[in-house]
Amino acid sequence: MQPSKSDKSGDRIRLVGVPRERADSHWRRYAEDLGVIATVDTLARPLRELRISVTDRCNFRCSYCMPKEIFGGDFVFMPRDELLTFEEIARVARLFAEQGVKKLRLTGGEPLLRRDLERLIEMLAGTDGIADIALTTNGAALAGKAQALKHAGLTRVSVSLDALDDEVFGAMNDVGFPVRRVLEGIDAAAHVGLLPVKVNMVVKRGVNDHCILAMAEYFRERPAILRLIEFMDVGTTNRWKPDEVVPAAEIHRMIDARWPLEPLAASHPGEVASRYRYRDGGGQIGLIASVTKPFCGSCTRARLSADGKLHTCLFATSGHDLRALLRGGASDQEITRQLRSIWTSRADRYSETRTALSTDQPKVEMSYIGG
Repeated sequence: MQPSKSDKSGDRIRLVGVPRERADSHWRRYAEDLGVIATVDTLARPLRELRISVTDRCNFRCSYCMPKEIFGGDFVFMPRDELLTFEEIARVARLFAEQGVKKLRLTGGEPLLRRDLERLIEMLAGTDGIADIALTTNGAALAGKAQALKHAGLTRVSVSLDALDDEVFGAMNDVGFPVRRVLEGIDAAAHVGLLPVKVNMVVKRGVNDHCILAMAEYFRERPAILRLIEFMDVGTTNRWKPDEVVPAAEIHRMIDARWPLEPLAASHPGEVASRYRYRDGGGQIGLIASVTKPFCGSCTRARLSADGKLHTCLFATSGHDLRALLRGGASDQEITRQLRSIWTSRADRYSETRTALSTDQPKVEMSYIGG
């Protein structure tokens, strides 16, 4: 039976997946305020965001994502016919939107390597219920594509940049890509209105932690939000070690000692970053503490790989094959039933239960399902 949408007149909303009395009151109020169907998992977390990987390829070889010794010149990436077509992606996005998804994020690999990506954005921008379409990129091609992306309907962009020092950044991206060209992409995105531009810095102890203050100072006075991310054990090839994690609390103390900070309220339920603003008015930062302060309890994100596997956690060991349904003649109703079944069975909370044993277990790579 199709759940009915609520409205401001007091109609009750049905939470698909668990009885209403078991649903967390916080999420229930959120759903009711929005007047949407809320498909929730076993922990009463609604399905609100879909991250879509459009390619497994990247032109960087960052050690925490695609180490060169694994993803070298002889590495075999997905053949083009294995990738979901734009029409297939748009169809899946529409069905997710009907289940309450409001936000889409295009990822990779490096999504700007996917040819004619603007056409996909145009298709997604016309999807009923979708209010936000974002893109995560390494910024290498952003300067030349920002205007076209904005025109196609992209809402905002997140750019990965791990240092302002060319030597440090070149070593981390492992292809010697210069900082200047990424900064040009960030400036271009801000200029065309892809705001707020978020700059993602993955911090590794002994590698780029000495660059934190320089990054904070540079972006304090610019139309971008620096987000500092704890090094995570995503995938199985990045040789993650706990002692390489710089805790978000330590990063906060470092920046706060130089430019005093004050906390900001979350802009929406499920926000992954703890946000702070500079007391002197110099913008804001975000801290993402997936390791030391997990936020699994508010995770509302599903992830779709470039070949159509649906994953319900960034640290998943496997996914659910939607491509087989899409190419096997399944109806919208059949695919929707599968989506609901997957999400309502979801119990993932990897970061809250992380152990030495679990960190060694095989997991899908970040370049495969996006960050």
